[in-house]
Formats: sequence, C-alpha cells, structure tokens
Amino acid sequence: MLRFVLLRLSRALLTVTICVSAVFVALRLAGDPADIMLPVDTPPDVRASYRELWGLDQPLAAQYLRYVASAVRGDFGLSFADDRPAFAAVTEALPKTLLLGSSALMLALLIGLPLGMLAALRHNRTTDRLAMAVAVFGYAIPVFFLGILLILLFALKLRVLPSAGSESVRHLILPVVTLGLPLAGRLARFARTATLEVLGKPYIRAARGRGVMPLAVIIRHALPNAAVPLLMFIGIEIGHILAGSAVVETIFAWPGIGRLLVDSVSTRDLAVVQAVIFTVTVIMVGANLLVDIVHILIDPRLGGFSRAIGRPA
Repeated sequence: MLRFVLLRLSRALLTVTICVSAVFVALRLAGDPADIMLPVDTPPDVRASYRELWGLDQPLAAQYLRYVASAVRGDFGLSFADDRPAFAAVTEALPKTLLLGSSALMLALLIGLPLGMLAALRHNRTTDRLAMAVAVFGYAIPVFFLGILLILLFALKLRVLPSAGSESVRHLILPVVTLGLPLAGRLARFARTATLEVLGKPYIRAARGRGVMPLAVIIRHALPNAAVPLLMFIGIEIGHILAGSAVVETIFAWPGIGRLLVDSVSTRDLAVVQAVIFTVTVIMVGANLLVDIVHILIDPRLGGFSRAIGRPA
C-alpha cells in the first residue's frame, strides 16, 4: 500500500512539473507580454524598465529558474494587470469554482447514476432506450450552446433566474445545470456499461440462484463492484469539470478561476496564468491520486473491501 502511494505520488509530482514547465515555455514563446500590456506609443526606455521590473529582460532559462524557485516558496509573482500577488487572485476565485464544480458533480450523480443503472436493469427494453437517448442528448449538446439556451429561456423569456453574477443561490442554478447536464449524460452511459458488466458476473448469477431478493443483489453485490470503475471515471471527469468551468464561468460572468484564466490569457498576464494552471493541475492530479488510493482500498481483487463486507473477491 505504501509503495503504491509513493509511486503514484512521484508520478503526480512529475506530472505537475511537466505541465507547469510546458505552460511557462509556451507563454514566453508566444510573444513579449510588454507589447500587449503597454500602449503602442510607450517610449522605449519606459518599456525597457517594465520588462526589467517583470523580469522579462532575462534569458528564458534564468526566468524559468527564478520562477521555479519562487513557486516552491508559494510566490508566483505579481499580476501584470493590477500589481497584486498572482496567487492571491487565484485563491480569491477558487472557492467559486469549487462551489460550481462540486454542485455540478452532485447534480450529475443524482441524475446520471440512477439513469444509467435503471437502463442497465431494463437492458434492451423501452426504458433502456429512452434513458440512453436522454443521456446521449445531454452528452452531445455543447456546453456553450446549452448555457446560451438556458439564458434565453429562463433569464430573458421567463425571467425567473438571473443570467449573470454570483450574489445568491439563484445565480448558481443556471451555471450548475449547464455544467452538470453533459456530465450526467456521460455518467449515465458509463454507469450503464459498468452495471451491465457486473450483472453478468458469476457471483451475481449465484446470488440470484440462492434466491436473494433482486434489490439485495443490486445493493450488496452489484453496486460495490460497479463503484470501482465509476470512481475512476469520476476522477477523470474532474478535468472535464475544470475545463468546462472556463466556458460556463465566462458565459454566466461567474467569478471563478476559469473566467480568471480566460481574462488573464487575453491580457497575457503571465503570472496569473501560471498560478491558475498550477492550481488546476494540482487539483486534477490530486483528485486522480485520491481516486487511485480509494481504488486500492475497495477493489475486490486487492482484497481490502471484499473481506470487510464478506462478498466474493
């Protein structure tokens, strides 16, 4: 167990290092931020002083070493736009993104998981086809189109929900639905596949042969085994949630790190972009590391969870 965790942790650290390094190099090679941040008629001496202040006058290798040394101390530099610590801007916006993402994940679990399991239990029946039709529709619709459609319907036509801001719970509804419905569609399809695979296992047939009630078969045998691939799927979907939040937060003017990233990229605020990418990478890698650890605890083939509940491994 310890060896497994250490191996996954070393891979996680390597992944974070590669992602952060790649973003650092790509942003510098894309052009000089001073050309975008400063007016065209800025005198050369003023432009040179700003480049020196921001450390852009140094070679790329020197900038990278300076960045790594500062990042280890938790210092990602100052924002080019408002001269405040870049990480302070990220920590200010992060709670909004976590609220939006966790709410969307809860909505997806409440809709997608029962829908997928119902489709599996009614395999090749009308209920299965209808459930999968709904899931495919939710999966296929683009996030930006769904967001605009919800704004037109509920904010402009019916005038029952606000279209932008984050002042109350009502402002959270449309962004959560926009982000959560496509995730619910993907989850429903995956839950159906995972449940069908489990229902075909020998121990499920043996339990049914012993006369175990169908509901007990599902709860005691099918659900715990189907949870293993579902956990892996949810860990991967964390990345989709964070990626989709950038679009959703921009559409609904939700002040999270997704919108902060879009605004910072448009102004080439390198310090904030790097801080956002670092934070998102750590969240994604940390979520997948946590899923791996939970996986090793509940996977029947690893023996941890099956012995605890007394079902076949």
